[in-house]
Amino acid sequence: MPPAPAIERPAIRIRGIRILAALLMASVLPLSACLYFTYPAGPEPESPIVGFDAQKFQVEKLTAALTQREKSLDTMQTQAIMEYTGSDQKTVKAKEQLVVKRPDNLRVEAMSPFGVALLLAAQGPDLAIYEPGENRFMRGAANAETLYRFARIPMDPADAVGLLMGLAPREFGISKTADSVSNENGMTLAAYGNSTTGVRQLGFSGGNLAMVRDTESGGQVRYEVRYSDYHDIGGVMFPYVVDADFPSARSHLRLRYLRPIVNGSVPESAFVLTPVPGATLMNLSMDPSLPAENES
Repeated sequence: MPPAPAIERPAIRIRGIRILAALLMASVLPLSACLYFTYPAGPEPESPIVGFDAQKFQVEKLTAALTQREKSLDTMQTQAIMEYTGSDQKTVKAKEQLVVKRPDNLRVEAMSPFGVALLLAAQGPDLAIYEPGENRFMRGAANAETLYRFARIPMDPADAVGLLMGLAPREFGISKTADSVSNENGMTLAAYGNSTTGVRQLGFSGGNLAMVRDTESGGQVRYEVRYSDYHDIGGVMFPYVVDADFPSARSHLRLRYLRPIVNGSVPESAFVLTPVPGATLMNLSMDPSLPAENES
């Protein structure tokens, strides 16, 4: 076969150069676009989580903060204005001196215009009460019945200490995820339990604990406590007003704290009472190890 004419080779070479140039342009253009039109990228949005509940996530943050607050609190001392309304709808108002130390140490001094009207101290399982006006000294078990009778708080001392310090009750189990979350009058309301076991609710407002409500399985509210007028005391947010309703006892207790001291030093002796000479002694329990009535 005769050789191809020499004139065709330059044409093939020119076509190859054009193809190479086109390929180079195709690779350079995206690069130049990146050089002139690329801006700093923002953070990548989080991927949606299957079953994610934003309200429950927010409540978990609030309960975690409440748990940290609980760990930061040890003692509280304050004068308080106490208003108590009983089942007869009569209101008693008095000034009190409160001293509490977690988990279950409590001291209450109820004042009258003439001085101390009643002094109550609870430490662990033991409770003592002194009535100076009657020169009467009583001992008994530190339980809800005794506290209700003399301090108007129908709770065990540990729960009463939590109530006075604005803490979630021990049995609420706030370490777990709430069973439901709702809104009530501007509060974020977290509920634990159900109609069969009973419902325990925590209400939050402004990032602080605003309400604690315990409802029995039959729907009867055992107690509802509301907290308000929070102040920053040394980095700890603390309520100055405590409103407690006890429907079963048909009573209401309101406390307004006056200049509370948080985490101050409190000696153990503050929660121990000893009878004065000549006092009438009474035993409020059936414990035979305690002195009998009028024993001195």
